[in-house]
Amino acid sequence: MAQDFYSVLGVKRDAPDKEIRSAYRKLARKHHPDVNPGDSSAETRFKEINTAYEVLKDPDKRKKYDKYGDRWEMADQIEEAQRRAGSQQWYRTGGTGAGTTTGDPRDFGSADLGGADFSDILGNIFRGRPGSRPQARPQSRRGEDLEHPVELTLEEAHAGTARVIQLQVPETCADCKGTGRVAGAPCITCDGLGSLIRTRRLEVKVPPGVDTGSRVRIAGQGHPGVGGPNGDMILLVTVRSHDRFERKGNDLYVDVSVPLTDAVLGGEVDVPTPKGATLRLKVPAGTQNGRAIRLAGQGLPRMGGGATGDLYARVKVVLPTSLSDRERELFEELRELRAGRAAAGATH
Repeated sequence: MAQDFYSVLGVKRDAPDKEIRSAYRKLARKHHPDVNPGDSSAETRFKEINTAYEVLKDPDKRKKYDKYGDRWEMADQIEEAQRRAGSQQWYRTGGTGAGTTTGDPRDFGSADLGGADFSDILGNIFRGRPGSRPQARPQSRRGEDLEHPVELTLEEAHAGTARVIQLQVPETCADCKGTGRVAGAPCITCDGLGSLIRTRRLEVKVPPGVDTGSRVRIAGQGHPGVGGPNGDMILLVTVRSHDRFERKGNDLYVDVSVPLTDAVLGGEVDVPTPKGATLRLKVPAGTQNGRAIRLAGQGLPRMGGGATGDLYARVKVVLPTSLSDRERELFEELRELRAGRAAAGATH
């Protein structure tokens, strides 16, 4: 008795396509002849895995296999024979029909075909058509997407950048065009897999404005399709934290030291930008410690276009140290003046 294809791949009969594909890839890698040189049992197992996957990956073939088992390739002929013989004779109907089968469409051994031999019916069907039984046309399938992580600096996220990625990716086998078979037999170039693993160098461009969690799609650079388009490459972006700038969306925050005298009387200070340049910022008189002064449009661009974020300079007032005698006298005088002003205000 032929081995059950679901058992070969180690999945349940109701397993979704994704689970079947995952199980096949895992087993194919484990038992591939290149991984097990000289091991005939691994080669046999590899062929069984490929045969099972060839059927279960195709929705139409899988449906026929689920119904007819190892006779799935004869499904069209069996169903035509059933129609000719009459469904009332083909299945058991609780004792009212003439058939003596088990009710399983894969059991034809004792079916009553009204005096007709099953092989004769199939023979008539074959004779009524030119050539051998028709082969199911392989269905076209888009390739799967390929995900690849990319880590950037804040400066690269601001300006956009390029990366050269080296990938171990499958490419469609040129001999079998991705079908895994040549002239009805497994392709010897790709061992029936339909693809070969190649090392590929690819330069990709990362647009400005990306952030951690951004997904950048590179069209057509994923896994190859079978009779359909390639999948896409998805860049999974991570932007490293910066030692000076704090990012909040597309806005940036940077701490700027402001001397006490400039905070009190007003002045100007230099503010760094992610472009590497500096801007001259006017500090208003009486600026409090911790105030964030906005520099419009100096933040990060928005991915895909739109308004650019802002840069906020957070004031960090720097107190003077190592005061001279004269400076101390002035501060003491200032304190007395402030105290007198406060007292005068309280009396009114």
